[in-house]
Amino acid sequence: MKLYTVPLAPNPMRVTLYIAERKALGCDLDIEPITVNTLKGRHREPEHLARNSWGTLPVLELNSGRFITESLVIIEYLESAILGPSLLPSEPEEKAVARNLERIIEMRIALPMGQYVHCQKSPLGLPPDPEKAQALAQQIQPGFDYVEQLLQDGRQFLEGAKPGVSDCTLGAFLQFMRFTETDLVGERQALRQWDERYRGRDAVKTLFMV
Repeated sequence: MKLYTVPLAPNPMRVTLYIAERKALGCDLDIEPITVNTLKGRHREPEHLARNSWGTLPVLELNSGRFITESLVIIEYLESAILGPSLLPSEPEEKAVARNLERIIEMRIALPMGQYVHCQKSPLGLPPDPEKAQALAQQIQPGFDYVEQLLQDGRQFLEGAKPGVSDCTLGAFLQFMRFTETDLVGERQALRQWDERYRGRDAVKTLFMV
């Protein structure tokens, strides 16, 4: 398989973190990463649009020649297709709780964070919009409050004792935030400690140096 990706962008980063976590568990993921240079507009060229008509990244090319173009669907596919220890729990109730947490982080933090970065300091060169950036920064705060409260019981990862997809999502979007050289985490010490702890682990720390 081939993973078409780009450094820094949060959705590709989420998948890259997931793959690293699975490999750290001992899984054999034979996936070739291929960088598509968005700064040079390579994602708008016919070669990439043939993979994904929306021009977005990441894109997973399957051995069959078919393409998966949504990051969470890529993760779900790899969860079911690659044998070995996985990030999602196997028990239905625990799996639902884990997926629910990931979706909360996606909707309450990740989506407005993506918009915030492009309004604050867009890596694609979009014009700044300080007023909208401020509104988005406020929109993210309840999501950060939710995670801060979740971590009050001393858990190591968002879902408990082991890393999950929700950790990949939050880690990727906090890394995207750092591109703006702003910090929306504030005085939330548990969240700040989780962030430092998560990205400092051997399994993923080199990815955060890109």
